[in-house]
Amino acid sequence: MITKTADAAIVGLGYVGLPLSLQFARSGVTVLGLDIDAVKVESLSRGASYIKHIASEAIEEAVKKGRFSASTDFSRVREVEAVIICVPTPLNKNREPDVSFIIATGRAIAPHLQKGSLVVLESTTYPGTTDEDLREVLETGSGMRAGTDFHLAFSPEREDPGNPDSKVAAIPKVLGGYTPACLERAKSLYSKAIKTLVPVSSCRVAEATKLLENTFRSVNIALVNELKVVYAAMGIDVWEVIRAAKTKPFGFMPFYPGPGLGGHCIPIDPFYLTWKAREYGQHTRFIELAGEVNTAMPEYVVHRVVEALNAGRKALNGSRILVVGLAYKPNVDDARESPSYVLMDMVKQRGAEVAYYDPYVPVIGPTREHARWAGTKSVDWDQRMIESFDLVLIATDHACVNYQELAQWARCIVDTRNAMAQVRPSPGKVWKA
Repeated sequence: MITKTADAAIVGLGYVGLPLSLQFARSGVTVLGLDIDAVKVESLSRGASYIKHIASEAIEEAVKKGRFSASTDFSRVREVEAVIICVPTPLNKNREPDVSFIIATGRAIAPHLQKGSLVVLESTTYPGTTDEDLREVLETGSGMRAGTDFHLAFSPEREDPGNPDSKVAAIPKVLGGYTPACLERAKSLYSKAIKTLVPVSSCRVAEATKLLENTFRSVNIALVNELKVVYAAMGIDVWEVIRAAKTKPFGFMPFYPGPGLGGHCIPIDPFYLTWKAREYGQHTRFIELAGEVNTAMPEYVVHRVVEALNAGRKALNGSRILVVGLAYKPNVDDARESPSYVLMDMVKQRGAEVAYYDPYVPVIGPTREHARWAGTKSVDWDQRMIESFDLVLIATDHACVNYQELAQWARCIVDTRNAMAQVRPSPGKVWKA
């Protein structure tokens, strides 16, 4: 018997779990947010946001109305009718899927699940995670059976941080249940907060849908990244080519090159699919080639940095390099898997002195793979500071950066995002990469 204090618990209050929590709260659903990070929980409990594009006012309103509360106590799962899991799914050091956060969450909630409750996994993962790995953990820990005693489903997250037109309620929600009854229970929950539901036949189809979405992006970004290098050798600006091509009203969708892939999805999700495919004796050559192309982009950018410095009779070794933009995409504070870290590592290893500027990331926090940068602070934006660097490398094109000032102050600029197209720098000052 559930002694209910909330309608649903959402585990993992990051870039996916927190916006989802607030959308449910706005829709009249009482949400219990669960996270192992006590600092996050304390911040949310007083209505303060730790994600730049999520306003503190939205959290404060949900807390005051009693629609949202946060806790580190996972035993409180016994108080809710549904649990939604939104935890990270990174790659390990061997570039293999790491579902340990999902499994750990399953073990934490299983003893407290009540009969008739619903568990939904939203974390991106390979097909079979929900109905095999998570189901086994939940059944073992609870003593109940999925599809009989409790409901189980998968619904891939679809977040576009930094896009003001991306609203949780308006993004169609794919749902796959372990059984038809599980699907109906999931539809009943999400219909309270999401306008359009897209039911599919199984958890595995829903899991595969998310992987297709992000693999599609990875492959197409790899294509334009490769064309960027090819066209540059021909003296052709790939950005101008894309701008012209996207005027075609059918059969073309624009993708844009960059210094590499960043974020928690595109650099990671395709590898979940390639890893799982090997279990079935299948080889995903196309996907793996795209990964190789995208992974090689930082090396190309550094090559362009060397060329730009050499043109001014300078060596990379001993030069002062400023990386503009640490976040993986414009206008957000999310630096997960950002290629900026790779670029900073590469130029530092070659003897350069490196700093960064990013108003969204004033201080670098702990990271799994780039711990050496933890605690590093963004430099100030002023003329004397910018002029002190031999070269400025634009890795992320935040809209708030004054590119006209950069054109005036910087000695040399390597632009990986076509950010300087909006201004008129001195001839020869900007190198595209």
